[in-house]
Amino acid sequence: MTFRTIIEPFRIHSVEPIRLTSVEERRDALRAASYNVFSLRAADVMIDLLTDSGTGAMSRDQWAAIQHGDESYAGSPSWELFRESVQSLFPFRHVIPTHQGRAAEKILFSVLGGPGKVIPSNTHFDTTRANIEFTGAEGVDLVIPEGRDPQSLHPFKGNMDIDALEALIAERGAANIPVIMLTVTNNSGGGQPVSLANVRAVSEVAHRHGIPFFLDACRYAENAWFIREREEGQQDRNVADIVREMASYADGMTISAKKDPMGNIGGWLALNDDAVAQEARNLLILTEGFPTYGGLAGRDLEALAVGIRESVSHDYLQYRIRSTAYLGEALHASGIPVVRPIGGHAVYIDAKALLPHIPPKQYPGQSLAVALYEEGGIRGCEIGTVMFGLHPDGTEHEAAMELVRLAIPRRTYTQSHIDYVIEVCRAVATRADALRGFRITEQPRALRHFTAKFEPLA
Repeated sequence: MTFRTIIEPFRIHSVEPIRLTSVEERRDALRAASYNVFSLRAADVMIDLLTDSGTGAMSRDQWAAIQHGDESYAGSPSWELFRESVQSLFPFRHVIPTHQGRAAEKILFSVLGGPGKVIPSNTHFDTTRANIEFTGAEGVDLVIPEGRDPQSLHPFKGNMDIDALEALIAERGAANIPVIMLTVTNNSGGGQPVSLANVRAVSEVAHRHGIPFFLDACRYAENAWFIREREEGQQDRNVADIVREMASYADGMTISAKKDPMGNIGGWLALNDDAVAQEARNLLILTEGFPTYGGLAGRDLEALAVGIRESVSHDYLQYRIRSTAYLGEALHASGIPVVRPIGGHAVYIDAKALLPHIPPKQYPGQSLAVALYEEGGIRGCEIGTVMFGLHPDGTEHEAAMELVRLAIPRRTYTQSHIDYVIEVCRAVATRADALRGFRITEQPRALRHFTAKFEPLA
């Protein structure tokens, strides 16, 4: 007999207390944080869905591996275990460890970027785009049209638009495109997967034009699971084999190991080009550390070596994807507009559809994020005009979508926590018409969503 309930494939071994707060306490906390949920104290958050990056629970075997950590400055055996684990899924010649994904991006684009260069992707996420623009290069998003429609049920809404990619190469010239990136899954577009056929097609275009092709592979395992579930001919394959095939079409990758590899810290840059790898290692030594630790302790390398193996477990991935869908399907059934199909690591509420009375430049996503925290102590993340609206020249444009991401930390919350999230979202939705927009009172010129200050509009 097959049972409908998907149970967590683990038991709870250690617990961390949650402080239960009142609405009055949360209102005070919001004022103190200038209505930016990034500025809230974690101790004042009841259910923290701000990000799935580094916020998951490590396994018993990962904690045990930490005790094996060798802190030798050079040539640590922990480095060797880490490299072997990475190359078991991503067999690139050079593996360059970093303290997190944005450091890998910084190094890669420092080598390949620069004024006049353009770097296409399906959709660049925030730090990726910022690191590209910091070099003077331009990041261009080429996701398929369905990827910009929250209600489209296309199974692979993270796919890159191949015709648009060909047109960009013809317009700007292959010599001005130092690398083509593909984000799997597509975080900015609702955590939507990329098909294996699309990975193959992007690779073919890139290599035909002599352009390197890299994966932004933060959620490689979740993407591979969706390929197994949704793409014709993939149903009987092992997830690890699908990941290896994805990697086989690429020339390199960047990754935050704080996502699918189950780490609380870490990342890496991996690639095949010897010359680029040498330049990257030179920058690594300047900014991160020696090439065999790259800003990580030996114990972190050991924990990641185990986490990489655990990330492709079918039992884990079935639980992971289904538990996220449980939240998304419940919100959709309640009439709350969400990006569909439900992604792997998060549920994205369509703030533009829920709050049509708030214009994009009054930040409906920010309004919704604030309301969710005030109502029930839930911290989500605006992914809209606050995050993506400010351009390097100082102008502001409306983002393609106005979303609030509820990112689910791995192996951290139980079903009762998620049921509580559903109740809070329903309560906010009942008073959606009363929510008001915000204005920014202070902001930096880049990555403003992290530190900007807001005030509610009358």
